[in-house]
Amino acid sequence: MKFETRKLGRTSAEVTTLGLGGATLGGNQAHLTDADAKILCLEAFDSGIRYFDTAPFYGYGRSERLVGDTLRHLDGWTLSTKVGRLLRPRKGEQSQNDDWRQPLPFEPVFDYSYDGVMRSYEDSLQRLGLDHIDVLYIHDIDTFTHGAETQPKMHAAAMDGAARALDDLRSSGAVKAIGIGVNESQPIADALSHAQWDCFLLAGRYTLLEQDSLDTLLPAVEKHGASIIIGGPFNSGILVGRETWNYVKAPESVMTKVKAMARVCEAHNVPLAAAALRFPLAHPTVAGTIPGPRSAEEMNQILEWWTADIPGSLWSDLKNEKLIATNAPVPA
Repeated sequence: MKFETRKLGRTSAEVTTLGLGGATLGGNQAHLTDADAKILCLEAFDSGIRYFDTAPFYGYGRSERLVGDTLRHLDGWTLSTKVGRLLRPRKGEQSQNDDWRQPLPFEPVFDYSYDGVMRSYEDSLQRLGLDHIDVLYIHDIDTFTHGAETQPKMHAAAMDGAARALDDLRSSGAVKAIGIGVNESQPIADALSHAQWDCFLLAGRYTLLEQDSLDTLLPAVEKHGASIIIGGPFNSGILVGRETWNYVKAPESVMTKVKAMARVCEAHNVPLAAAALRFPLAHPTVAGTIPGPRSAEEMNQILEWWTADIPGSLWSDLKNEKLIATNAPVPA
């Protein structure tokens, strides 16, 4: 399969419009054996996908190891990982509230300092077993992660330390592109004046289900000269038939809207998930989207959705029923 590639901001880094998100490789939502995780990565690569995203946080290093083991003997890929957490050996038992299933025996410590980011970059190279990383994101400087009271301090620390470190890594040629990876729009908007960013990884916030960032964040990012990668195009499951929305059980209002969307898609013989995959890519600021399949079978299902024939009348019907923003760009 041949995927379109798009540049990240004004850099030489390119990504395929469909990429692979690596959170599930760390044991989020489902436990994958190492063998099954590598099969999933190879399935993605063999399909033509060349953009892979991971992070130290995902399985406390496990996702990075598995992605590195897969890509080490392959060529032509673009890899992003993240900074902001260092991993230290876990002394006790894994917490019962921990979302990662069978992670590596480490625990994360937030560190957005200049030195902490430089160490995180070197640690990631070691875990990946690769000679380079293409893109580095500052990870999780949002209220979702830190809470309303602590988030401003974490954001300020990242702008003071982590941003300088990433800029130096880019200037030296160690990485091609730098940015921020978060679950909310506001931390990105707040960061625009602190550095020249190349790309932002935004989980949700511009999807078939929600377009609040259409008139605010996306124009600001476009003016800045950066690109957006959309993580969580299915809003953590609600757009593929599950009841999870933003990592929790979806409220009735969201369920009602999704059912209405599904009804319109069904009338056009288009899977709701197929429309969800393709919708964000119509915006000129969006370079790619990275769903996180939990198995090779789910990867193959995503590829089927990707190739679904979507008539233009589907988008106009969704707009007519006020299910998507009337000024949202839609796929040709």
